[in-house]
Amino acid sequence: MQLGFIGLGRMGLNMVRRMQDAGIDCVVFDTHVQAREEAASHGATAAESIQDLVAKLDAPRAVWLMLPTAVVDAVLDQLTPLLGTGDTVIDGGNSHYVEDLRRAEALGKHQVMYVDVGVSGGVWGRERGYCQMIGGPELAYKRLEPAFAALAPGVEAAPRSETRSGDPSPAEKGYLYCGQNGAGHFVKMVHNGIEYGLMAAYAEGLNVLKGANAGKQQRSADAETSPLERPELYQYDFPIGDVVELWRRGSVIGSWLLDLTAIEMARDPSLKDYTGRVSDSGEGRWTAQAAIDEGVPVPVLTAALFGRFTSQGNELYANKVMSAMRHAFGGHNEIKAGNKD
Repeated sequence: MQLGFIGLGRMGLNMVRRMQDAGIDCVVFDTHVQAREEAASHGATAAESIQDLVAKLDAPRAVWLMLPTAVVDAVLDQLTPLLGTGDTVIDGGNSHYVEDLRRAEALGKHQVMYVDVGVSGGVWGRERGYCQMIGGPELAYKRLEPAFAALAPGVEAAPRSETRSGDPSPAEKGYLYCGQNGAGHFVKMVHNGIEYGLMAAYAEGLNVLKGANAGKQQRSADAETSPLERPELYQYDFPIGDVVELWRRGSVIGSWLLDLTAIEMARDPSLKDYTGRVSDSGEGRWTAQAAIDEGVPVPVLTAALFGRFTSQGNELYANKVMSAMRHAFGGHNEIKAGNKD
């Protein structure tokens, strides 16, 4: 099988390597020459341009885009005129499913099929494999299934559910045809919304453990500082990194996210190299919007999304307003951050 691949970033290059190892011939392009050379060193065929990439592919051609959402349309503008009837474009980035519907319609006018693939696996996917959520024409899915199977973790990645028997299904192997265009990215959108919630739950819980020594801390005795009524109840200095390590073994809340947290904690439990600013790349917002449109309550997922906004400093003006109101109605002087005990 031959596959074109555009975008050799954090995930793209490792995906190409995994497919090359499975015998899929990848023709690759990236604007960074070094990335192309790295892919070529692992057996891929490097192209000098998008035009060169298409010329190196045999019809019917399939081109996988692994790009930031913001540049997908610009690349499609260059790619689409070079493709023909029966060709396929795969978007493996984190595009909004609404954009998939528009792009599928536009490509369909050129008799080109469009497939949206939500990909989860991060920078570890090279070894662990990539979970894939796939939407688009079923014909294109079946044609591309060898690539999906090559990228997937395989059935051995998790114990089989007791209720399943017989030959493993694609879902058990780590990829799933979810339906028509947009379906793959819709499922991935919700996946990432859940991810926001899981990450926030771990982070908030560990923060409670970190603050369990509050009774040992000296607190200001003034009208602006709420006293800790029973400091004797908060005298614990927990080894947070060891707690995380412990929870990885036999705990109900064990997960790969917790495994990764343990790795970071082992390097530095204080996490001093991180500022605490957590970005949101869109999926949490889109999940919340879909829930609103559907009338489905998602309080945990939206709270996690708003928590990310807070980490980015977007609550600062609102906090200033509250501080100003406190001063106005009660004469309360704001305690500056540098003065906090």
